[in-house]
Amino acid sequence: MTAGGAGRLLGEDDHALLLRLLRMPTAGPLETGDGDAPLQLWQAQHAYAEAAREVGMRVVHHAAPDPAVLLRPDVPAIVRAAAGPVFLAQQPSLVLRLGAPALPVRDTVMFNVHLDTVSGTEPVGFDGERFTGRGAVDAKGPAVALLAGVRAAAAAHPGIGRDTAVVIQAVSGEEGGAMGTFGTRPLIEAGHVGRLNVFCEPTGLRHMPRATASMTARITVEGEDAIDDRPGAGHNATVLLGFLAQHLAAAGGSLCIAGLHTGHAHNRVYGTGQLLVNIPYATPAKGAAAERLVEDAFTAGLKDFTDRFDKVPGFARTAADAVAVTRLRWDKRGLPCLARTEDPWGEDLLAAGGVPRQPDSEPAFTCDAIWMQDVPGTFTTVLGPGSLDANHAHASGEFVDLADLEEFADTVRRLLLAFADQRETTT
Repeated sequence: MTAGGAGRLLGEDDHALLLRLLRMPTAGPLETGDGDAPLQLWQAQHAYAEAAREVGMRVVHHAAPDPAVLLRPDVPAIVRAAAGPVFLAQQPSLVLRLGAPALPVRDTVMFNVHLDTVSGTEPVGFDGERFTGRGAVDAKGPAVALLAGVRAAAAAHPGIGRDTAVVIQAVSGEEGGAMGTFGTRPLIEAGHVGRLNVFCEPTGLRHMPRATASMTARITVEGEDAIDDRPGAGHNATVLLGFLAQHLAAAGGSLCIAGLHTGHAHNRVYGTGQLLVNIPYATPAKGAAAERLVEDAFTAGLKDFTDRFDKVPGFARTAADAVAVTRLRWDKRGLPCLARTEDPWGEDLLAAGGVPRQPDSEPAFTCDAIWMQDVPGTFTTVLGPGSLDANHAHASGEFVDLADLEEFADTVRRLLLAFADQRETTT
């Protein structure tokens, strides 16, 4: 691969690689809801590995995860429910390495980037300044810029690849609620980590040494339907779940009152339905407190509903049986989070690389960096170009500007040079 003109780290080959990746459908079955939908994660990772070989990186792992990874208690219910004969076989992860296998973790920098995307087809294009397409900013564009940055750093410093190792995890299973349980986590547990670990997500090129996790509560009503002419003969799941949704919303905390569904027809009362509530948390202690908050609010909400509707015509049966027909189950809980810890070494290194830090007053978000919590001898941060909202990640019109990819590539270059220089001064 050749770099572009003066000051450019991404050349035409990089542009072509990104367009090639953007044209490959890589939304996993958790996103599409169809295990038979076109999925080209193997092909996308092969293309990425081919480009990495030109940088001097070699493949040290490229495989689907072991099915045993889904047997752990903290694997989200949506993942366990979707798992079938081809589920994991379609979603491999790739590990690339520049540098001798004998180089220890203390001499290694690891970058994690995901090549799976959310669902939805977006027009793929490049007008010379802006790339469009699903995954442009989250995270195929950053993946290509990452290779360009590694290439530039290796060309500028002879110690990179000799005394300093670079590892890239190009993973599946980041989107769709998988939470990295079968993509990133097995790679970390296999030891593919560094002293510095960078998770490539859109942060506006400010590093964020923390990541939230989330839990998901599913509230279900399993009652009896009724005809619209006799609505009181059944259980009105719509009114009950709507009441609980408002009650939970007023309970405080960072609760996301998400999907509520009972039915679509106008001439019946639906006796069954479900409400989903997602709860992010920044520390395990806050997660445990949020779990108690939801469970207490759910119990109180059922009591308030019973008290309010037991004498209301048409809803007396629903009120009387509310506790018996309503359940709260946890689809996802017990996940770690990357809590901010004091590490002057990491902060000094990022500063030496010219990377600003996101203030703690600004909110973090959930990503696979949670699995680096409590890995000894490491510093982990989240860093990438663009913005989840401004660049329409997970939405219509996703894009990334070439200028932002160039800046991210240069940030990677500076970080690796700072790491290599620091290693030389301490050995």
